[in-house]
Amino acid sequence: MTDIVLRDLSSMAELRLAETLQRAVWGKGDLPDPADLMLVIQAEGGLVGGAFVEGRMLGYIFGFPTRDPRVQHSHRLAVLPRARGLGLGLRLKRYQRDWCLARGIATVRWTFDPLRALNATLNLHRLGATSATYLPDYYGEMAGINHGLASDRLLVDWELVAPQVAALAAGMPRPLVATEPLPVALPEDVGKLTLADPAGAAALRLQLRGAMQAALDRGRRIVDFDRKARVYLVAA
Repeated sequence: MTDIVLRDLSSMAELRLAETLQRAVWGKGDLPDPADLMLVIQAEGGLVGGAFVEGRMLGYIFGFPTRDPRVQHSHRLAVLPRARGLGLGLRLKRYQRDWCLARGIATVRWTFDPLRALNATLNLHRLGATSATYLPDYYGEMAGINHGLASDRLLVDWELVAPQVAALAAGMPRPLVATEPLPVALPEDVGKLTLADPAGAAALRLQLRGAMQAALDRGRRIVDFDRKARVYLVAA
């Protein structure tokens, strides 16, 4: 079994490795979180952690304090492509949960691209985060793997002691709630779709935006993701 070590980063050298890892994950043109900024935020109460296999950093997580001391904003989570399949993203998020609970932090908040099925699976289905906020073109034009699409994001809240979160963290089934699917199926890989059919990817972005905004305007909350059908589930 692969020996995986999860821990806070502890030197400027490791923080610079985290910069390199970000470039490898997000691609050319994307600006990584700089090592000196991570160093200061860590000193002021933020989380900068890594996943190490045989001494090599293969994953990275970065979160920082907010105006509410019980809420952390999780800014980045990255796993090198060659390390996918080891479950490092899930392990890093569970490390973050334990880290936050030990410091009295009850909620972790972050954004993700709702067209990315892998991210939706991790964030909603495996972690139990939920969302009531859609942010159209949140970051404006982006580079790297995000180039070519409007930067729409879902803002998710991960309530660390909520029943579904606690159950999933313990390896148990989530409590059953009534849900209904949104009528938009995601592609298996939006990056490949964007390269092969930019107009089709842009149209899908707008279609999903409309469906999500309509559901949220009706007071619904996005609570899960169906991995097989690749559709979002909203609380009925």
